Amino acid sequence: MCTPTPGLRSVMVLLAAALVSTSVTSGEGWREEGVQYGQVGADVVLSCAGAPGRSGVEWWRDGAAALPEGCILRDGDLLLPQAELAAGGDYSCHDGTGQLLCSVSLRLGYLPGIPSVTCRASDYENFSCSWTPSVETFLPTRYITTYRKKLLMDGEKWRTQTSQVGPCVQDPGRPHTCSVHKCEFWSSYRLNVTEVNPLGSSFRLLDVTMQAIIKPDPPEGLVVEPVPSAPRRLRVRWQYPASWPKQPHFQLKFRLQYRPVAHGSWSMVETVNLSEVITDAFSGLEHVVQVGAKDFLDAGNWSEWSAEARATPGPGLTVTPGDEAITNAGLESPAEMPSLAPNPEPIDRSDPMEKVAILISLGIFSFFILALVLGITIAVWLRLRKPSKDETKKHDFLAAAVHMRALPKPQIL
Repeated sequence: MCTPTPGLRSVMVLLAAALVSTSVTSGEGWREEGVQYGQVGADVVLSCAGAPGRSGVEWWRDGAAALPEGCILRDGDLLLPQAELAAGGDYSCHDGTGQLLCSVSLRLGYLPGIPSVTCRASDYENFSCSWTPSVETFLPTRYITTYRKKLLMDGEKWRTQTSQVGPCVQDPGRPHTCSVHKCEFWSSYRLNVTEVNPLGSSFRLLDVTMQAIIKPDPPEGLVVEPVPSAPRRLRVRWQYPASWPKQPHFQLKFRLQYRPVAHGSWSMVETVNLSEVITDAFSGLEHVVQVGAKDFLDAGNWSEWSAEARATPGPGLTVTPGDEAITNAGLESPAEMPSLAPNPEPIDRSDPMEKVAILISLGIFSFFILALVLGITIAVWLRLRKPSKDETKKHDFLAAAVHMRALPKPQIL
C-alpha cells in the first residue's frame, strides 16, 4: 500500500473536513415549515406553491401590498434580485379574489466565516477550546467540534492516528466552548471546529500540543499576615488550584508580587514552596499581595493572578480576599515616605538554625585569621634567621685578614 505524500495528506484531511461539513449542511435539520433562507446579495425566488395557475397571483409582504423595491413578478413567483438584508420578512401570495394561497417567512443572512479558535489546558489531563465567529450571519448557527490524536513518527514527521477520533464535548451552559478529556500530556491533537448555518459551512483546523497550551488556574486560599516582632516582614501562604491534580510528577512553581497599597510598582519573588516570607516590606504601610502559578518544568504559560490579599507589617488585622475590613489603622501619614534603607531589624537569635549558621561563620572566620597570623609569623622568623649578602662578605674579609697577619713574614713574602 502506498503512503501519500505530506501535501496530499493535508489535502485529504481538508477534503474530509469539508465532506463532513457538507453532509451536515445538506441534511434536513434546517428545514422548517413555511421558512425559506436566502443569502444577502444573491437572487432569491419565492414560489407560490398553492396557485392553480400562474396568472392573477398577487404577493403581499407582512400583510400589506408594499413589496421590496426592484422585485419582479414572474409566472406567479416573486424574484428579489440581489436581495438586501432588509428584504427579509413574512410574504404571502393570493389569487385574484385576495384569497390566501400560501405564505413563507424569508430569512436572509450570510455564509459562515472561518471561526477564530483558541485552546487552553488548566491541567495536564484535559483541555478546552473556545471560538469566536468571524462573520455575523443573522441566521441560526450550530457548531461541530471533533478532535484527532496525532503521534510523532519517523523522526520529525507527524502521522495522524486514525483510531483515536472523538468529539470535543460542548457544554450547553458555556456557548462556543468544548472540552477534550483524558488527554496525554506529551501528545498532539488536531481540532476541527466547523460552523454550520442553512446556507453552508466553514471550518478551522487547529493543532494543539498540551505542553504549549498548559495554563493553570490561579492559586487559591491566599493568606497574608504580619510576623510578630518583625515590623518589615509578612508571611504569605497559599494552596494549589483545585483543578490541578496532585501528582508528584507534575508540580507547580509560583511567583509572588507585592507592593504597598499607596505605591504603583511591584516587587516579585519566585518560589516552589506554598509559603514565603517577605523581608523588605515597609513598616506601618498596608501591602497588597497576589500569587500566580506555572508548570514546574516551565511548559505553557503563567496563570492569571489570584485574588488580592492585604496585611500591614507589625500588629494588626489580616485581610483575606473576601474581607473588606480596614487593617491599616496605624498607617503613617501619606506625606511620610517610607525609608528605602536596608532592613535594620536584627536577626532573631532565638532561631536555632540561625544560631548554627552564625557559629559556623564565626569558626570559618577565626580559622582564616589564625592561618594569616601564623603565616606572617613564619615569614618574619625566616627573614630574621637568614643573613644578608653584605654581612657574609664582611665576615669573609675579616677572617682572611686575621689569617694573613698570623702567618710568618717569610711565608708572606
